[in-house]
Amino acid sequence: MGHVLFVCRHNAGRSQMSRALFEKAAGGHHTAESAGTTPGERVHPEVVEVMSEIGIDLSDHVPQRLTTGLAGPADVVVTMGCGDECPYIPGRRYIDWDLPDPKGQPIEVVRATRDEIDRRVARLIAELDASSPPKRR
Repeated sequence: MGHVLFVCRHNAGRSQMSRALFEKAAGGHHTAESAGTTPGERVHPEVVEVMSEIGIDLSDHVPQRLTTGLAGPADVVVTMGCGDECPYIPGRRYIDWDLPDPKGQPIEVVRATRDEIDRRVARLIAELDASSPPKRR
């Protein structure tokens, strides 16, 4: 089982969508967390809206601050726009997803970002599945 940490600046958009889509697609085979370097007060309303369109409710999610405690257990850290503010933890695999910040964007743009995250999450899960040892019966 792999553990992924999704990080963006405010933990109010990209990283929240990534974690939710990852958890849905992983079906309990892998785990995820999300955080931000400077967390916002709430998840962006446009993100809540586009995620609700696909049956995922983020309305009660609260952005959280990135800490080394959150980053420590991660096998993979996926960063999105936090640049040098993201701490480096030796021994972790880092991936940077260059995705636009959905804050204040038209719904069509936020949907496109959501769908791109969904595609990237599927590839990441396939990589984690391929690197996991086979389950014993």
